[in-house]
Amino acid sequence: MARISSLIGTAIALAALPAASAKGLLERAMKPVCSAVSYVDPYHQIVDDAGYVLKNASVNDLTVSYAEGPDNGPPIVMFHAQLLDWFSYSRVMPELAKSFHVYAVDYPGHGQTVTPDDYPMNANQIGCDLADFIEQEIGQPVNVTGNSSGGLLALWLAANRPDLVQAAVLEDPPIFSSEAANINGTIANRAFNSSFKATYEKPDDFLIYWINDNSQYFINNIGPGTPLLLKTAVRAERKCNPDQPVEVGLLKNDDTDRMLLRGLDHQYDPRFGAAFYVGTWNEGFDHAEALAKVTCPTLLMHANFTYLADGTLNGAMSQEEADRAVSLLQDGTYMRVNATHVVNLDKPDLWLEAVKGFFGQ
Repeated sequence: MARISSLIGTAIALAALPAASAKGLLERAMKPVCSAVSYVDPYHQIVDDAGYVLKNASVNDLTVSYAEGPDNGPPIVMFHAQLLDWFSYSRVMPELAKSFHVYAVDYPGHGQTVTPDDYPMNANQIGCDLADFIEQEIGQPVNVTGNSSGGLLALWLAANRPDLVQAAVLEDPPIFSSEAANINGTIANRAFNSSFKATYEKPDDFLIYWINDNSQYFINNIGPGTPLLLKTAVRAERKCNPDQPVEVGLLKNDDTDRMLLRGLDHQYDPRFGAAFYVGTWNEGFDHAEALAKVTCPTLLMHANFTYLADGTLNGAMSQEEADRAVSLLQDGTYMRVNATHVVNLDKPDLWLEAVKGFFGQ
C-alpha cells in the first residue's frame, strides 16, 4: 500500500502543475496509478449477463432509477441500505433472476433517482412514491425486501399498502432504534450527524467530507492510516475513471466498504440522513403501529450487533427490539443471522437461501 500511496501522491502533485508543462508527465505518471487503484467490479458484467437493464421511470415529481431483470417469475422489489445504491444487491441479483422478476430500486436520496430540491425526506412521502412506482411500473402485488432504511420502507409498504405486498423480508432494519426517542443511543447517529452537518456546511465533495468526518469508522474497520489513503485513492480513481462512481481497488476484497464509497459518491443526498438525525424521517410512521398492521407473511432478519463501552448500540436492533418487533407481526418469522449489517453482501448465499425459501421459490 505504501507504493500505491506514493504513486498516487506523485500523480496528484503533477495534476496541480500548469497544463502545458504537466500534461505529458501526468499521463505517464497516471498509468501506474490507474493500474494500482482502478477496479472494475466483475459483477457489472455478471449482472448484465443475467439480463438486467437499467431504467428510469417518471413517478409523480421523481425520476426513479432502477435495475430490472428478466421476467422469470413473481416480482420482487428490493430496497438497498442507506448510503448505498441498487448495485449493492449485485451479489444476489443473478441468482434471483432465475426465478423472480427483480426490480432493484434506488429510492429517493440515493443513486441516480432524482428528487426536487424541496422533496420531503420522510417515510410517508417516500413510501407513497414507491407504492406509486409499483402500481405504475409493475401493476401487480409484489414480494418486497429491504435492508436497513430500505427495510423500514419495506415495512411501510407492507403496513400501509397491503394490496401491493404479498410477503416481506426485512433485512436488519433499525426498527425502534431509529425512532427519534432512541436514535441518540445508536452508532448510526454518528453518520446521521455527518449528513446533518453537510446540509448547512454544503461541502463541495460529500464523499471526502464523509471520510473526514467518519475517519474513526475506517480506522476501526480497515486499519490505521486508512482515511488518508482512501481520500488519495478516491481522487486518483476519479482522474482515472471520470464520470463514474468510485470503485476503489484498494477495497476490492471488502465489498461492503467499497459499496459504501460508491454510494456516497453516487448522488447520495445528505438530507436523507439528516432527517433521521433531527427526527423527521419517522414522523407519522410509528414502528409499533406499522408492525401491528402488517398482515402478510414477514421475515425479520436480524444481523450481528454489539455495544460500545459507553452503551451505544453498534447494530440495527438490540435483541429486545427484535423480539418486540416480531411479537407485533401477525404472521412474523424471526431469523438470527451470523452476518454484518448488509447481509446480502456479507453472506449472499445465506441471504439467497432465506429469501428464496421465504418467497416460495
